[in-house]
Amino acid sequence: MQRTSRLARELALLAAEPPPGVTCWPSEQRSGELHAQILGSADTPYEKGIFNLEILVPARYPFEPPNIRFLTPIYHPNIDSAGRICLDVLKLPPQGAWRPSLNISTLLTSIQLLMAEPNPDDPLMADISSEYKYNKQLFLINAREWTKKYASQ
Repeated sequence: MQRTSRLARELALLAAEPPPGVTCWPSEQRSGELHAQILGSADTPYEKGIFNLEILVPARYPFEPPNIRFLTPIYHPNIDSAGRICLDVLKLPPQGAWRPSLNISTLLTSIQLLMAEPNPDDPLMADISSEYKYNKQLFLINAREWTKKYASQ
């Protein structure tokens, strides 16, 4: 019950005041499932890309974080080929930093920031991480290529 009323409030706030470059809406098929889109930020290799995400909100939300994954392939050291995201606010303590005071809008903004500023020291994709650290030009070329191939409309 708490999940339902909390999600309704959060979705109303997201509709009224969405973070720049972020949209989110409920699934028509399943309760507790949301869809989101993040626009690639300017001056990043993801610029002009539109990235689709799936958000599964657990029954114990907000006491457990939602499960968020990219549906659009993205070339990024902290996002794997299945779309899973390595980000501390998406995990419960002690490994993670999830708190019930966080919300979907904050999480989507955090993911957007991670896209702009990868964390190569905590990678899901070791090969992309080392490319980011040691051959940034090649990383930028590959990330732009993937954005053009998978995230262009």
